[in-house]
Amino acid sequence: MMSNNYAKIVQDNLKKLYENLPGDLAGALPAQQNGDSFLFEAFGDTCEIRSDGIFLGEVRQTGVIGILISLYALNAKPETCLIEPLKAFKDLPNSMPYAGAFVTHTQQILVPHVENIERLSNRIIEILKGCKAPAGIGGDFSFMVYPLPKIALCYIFYEADEDFPASVTCLYSNNALSFLPIDALADVGEYTSKKMLDLIV
Repeated sequence: MMSNNYAKIVQDNLKKLYENLPGDLAGALPAQQNGDSFLFEAFGDTCEIRSDGIFLGEVRQTGVIGILISLYALNAKPETCLIEPLKAFKDLPNSMPYAGAFVTHTQQILVPHVENIERLSNRIIEILKGCKAPAGIGGDFSFMVYPLPKIALCYIFYEADEDFPASVTCLYSNNALSFLPIDALADVGEYTSKKMLDLIV
């Protein structure tokens, strides 16, 4: 039942978007425009937004990722992504109700896999359109990924040693809230981490 609700939200968001399609949407996403469809990279795959649906690769998105991409399109604006200073999720306004789930679903799910993530970090960076983390970030290793074109996540990994267990921190690009509301940003973290786990299996 829940997935039907999600599919309806995606379609409602698309209806809202296409009823008053912004003239500069291709530039704001940014995306390649082909008629009334828009192509860009999202969550490590080619995304197509069309009036009749959102697709990653060939797969219609009727769940949370579809909702996130539709919200990203509804919030699109010409502003560019500012990376620094990076922000912790808990320091973003109104993040409190989502902070516990963010720690669990975005950061802690990666902790058992830190070694594999390091080994396959080049693959993760390539698929998620990432790059090196900004200088001075710290951690045993770190990198940035772009689940959406204007939202960057910086993952910082600490390997286990005699004194401390492994840990993972995820920070957001400075103006991520310009492009998505706070609850959707929490989900972006969770689904980016899940995608990373898919890539190291």
